Amino acid sequence: MSTKTSNNNHDTNIVSPVPKGYDSITPHIFVKSSVDAIEFYKKVFGAIEVSRYTIPGNKDRGRGEKVIHAVLNIRGSKLLLADEFSEMCDEHVSNVGKIGAPSTVGGNSVFFNLYFENVDEIFDKAQREGATVIMPLMDAFWGDRYGQIRDPFGHIWEVATHKKDVSKEELEKAANEAFQKMGK
Repeated sequence: MSTKTSNNNHDTNIVSPVPKGYDSITPHIFVKSSVDAIEFYKKVFGAIEVSRYTIPGNKDRGRGEKVIHAVLNIRGSKLLLADEFSEMCDEHVSNVGKIGAPSTVGGNSVFFNLYFENVDEIFDKAQREGATVIMPLMDAFWGDRYGQIRDPFGHIWEVATHKKDVSKEELEKAANEAFQKMGK
């Protein structure tokens, strides 16, 4: 990303070391079908597609274009995504271990958290679009109406509406009570 400036009647490009809009943590996820994932995130979370880069797929195997990089904007935050590549899913081929969709690599170690004005509406919409409920919506002890869904691509989203502020003391007491109930 560069910005054009003029200096002594000569045009120069000054490249910013941190591109505009990328000044916070930006998750980069892999899915089996970026095209479908992009549509899901648009419908459920109101994502705006900023860009998409593709390469031809393997026509001999009946595969169309592959998304090698896409950028979405979800309520002011960037989400990068790409189709998984089988070459990256084999830990013996990739020098960083397995990289791929959660169902390919055998799990998920990251949850995405988003707050909404009406989490019930989002939760219902996500289910209609193919998400699976991991944790049903509840009025949580920390003051949120909160639940978890797994999107059709294997990623887990925590969705919530903040309902009330809770003091540190109230939170600790409620957390202790909740965790004691879990242990029974």
